Amino acid sequence: MKTLGKALMLLALSSAIPAAYAQTTTDPTAFAGGADVQAQTRAMLAEMKPDQGFMWRPLVRDGARVAAIEIWKKPGRPAVHPAEAEYAIVLEGTGTLISGGTLADPTTRNPGLVDGSRIEGGTPRTLGPGDVILVPAGVPHWFGITGERLVLLGIKLPGAK
Repeated sequence: MKTLGKALMLLALSSAIPAAYAQTTTDPTAFAGGADVQAQTRAMLAEMKPDQGFMWRPLVRDGARVAAIEIWKKPGRPAVHPAEAEYAIVLEGTGTLISGGTLADPTTRNPGLVDGSRIEGGTPRTLGPGDVILVPAGVPHWFGITGERLVLLGIKLPGAK
């Protein structure tokens, strides 16, 4: 047992992984540190074309559950995700969220996305860094951009089946 413990400690030290983590090899946790979030955001901004209004890229994932960086430079179409709740945290930039109400002229793009021309009767909210948003499954929502961009950590959670 002492030999196994020493081997795990050596492995942990040699690979820069904390010893406590090396001993917990069944940990299913997906993790991205602040530096990872910033690096991915910088890489995405560098890849975006000048006329590109939106980019989405997963940061951590567990099957259907995903947390992704979303960069909005132009507003998209109002949308509904029928079977997914959407949490978002504003990382940088400013914008507007309109949510609730009724989606006008709905078009089903795929089973997970219905978009429309506008939201009628929604509630507008001003967005800035640190704001936290929860849009339940089936609720229309739209993001407007008031500055250069709006960067979100968007988290999609599938609804109960």
